[in-house]
Amino acid sequence: MSKRTEKTIVDIAEELKLSVSTVSRALNDNPNISARTKDKVKKMARKLGYRPNALAAGLRNNKSKTIGLIVPRISMFFPATISTIIQNKLQEYGYNLIICQSNDSYDQEVALVNTLYSARVDGLVVSTTLYTTDFSHFDVFKDNNIPLIFFDRVPKDYNVKVIKGDDYVGGYTATTHLIERGCKDIVHISGPLTCNLYVERVSGYKHALQENKLPFKKTRVFYQELTRDNAWQACEKIFAQTPYPDGIFASNDTTAITIMEYCRKINVRVPEDLKIVGYSNDPRTEIVTPPVTSVDQYPAMMGERVVAALMELITNQASATAPRYSQEIIPIQLIARESTAGTVKTGGKKK
Repeated sequence: MSKRTEKTIVDIAEELKLSVSTVSRALNDNPNISARTKDKVKKMARKLGYRPNALAAGLRNNKSKTIGLIVPRISMFFPATISTIIQNKLQEYGYNLIICQSNDSYDQEVALVNTLYSARVDGLVVSTTLYTTDFSHFDVFKDNNIPLIFFDRVPKDYNVKVIKGDDYVGGYTATTHLIERGCKDIVHISGPLTCNLYVERVSGYKHALQENKLPFKKTRVFYQELTRDNAWQACEKIFAQTPYPDGIFASNDTTAITIMEYCRKINVRVPEDLKIVGYSNDPRTEIVTPPVTSVDQYPAMMGERVVAALMELITNQASATAPRYSQEIIPIQLIARESTAGTVKTGGKKK
């Protein structure tokens, strides 16, 4: 089988008896080239199957017009929504996006950072793994003055641009809402404390209890990856003995929905016997029965702010005085639904 030969602008120029420079300018819509010539050149490019070499162009002008994005899992509602917003907004600025997922593996995150650096991306946007506490693999971007932004899951003491949700207020608001609805024994299902999100949500949960003179009980807090299987196992422990809690604050909506499923199995009524608050305002929270109260993190706003900050860093890249290290906090809002409606029956029993 013969090897496929890539067509170049030289081939287009030879076919049309034009100079290479004219073909190049026509393909790039140079205003000094007539519309007729542009049309001829583009038609011939399509006929020959010409594909522009973005890598070669990037090497010439030191810009790839490509941004790297690393998220934990593209299957999750929050990072998936933000990824879509980032891609759409970047296209408005003429940038392409390479989306990578770390699968919450630190080693995979390190490998992806190196791969994207080698690909000569013009900037990197990252939501880290649950377990990233050493950020030195990102130094190659900082040291080479390549724009770097962290969002959602962010480092605590690493001097970069950070855009994050108001997770402390989110934890405080969710717990206070349960207390205002009459709950006095509130379980919190958290993610691992190696991740900034959950440290802050737990802190907000504790503050709300303290403010309302309710005890903080270590046995009422679970630290785990927020998967369906883990949520089910937590429920088996929570409901293994009475009295049952009268409220649960879950740090994601998958966990909240799983808790409701478990409650149906053991005939605990939501919201009559138990009230539940989730986190992220996943669309599923509106269509399950009963609909789940959740904390909206405004992913569209966060995605838009990430792109705006990135474009500012790229624009000011050559400026030694441009501010590169700052923190921006995106607000939250509690969306009250039926899972926290009505009155609480204290110390729910098995039916």
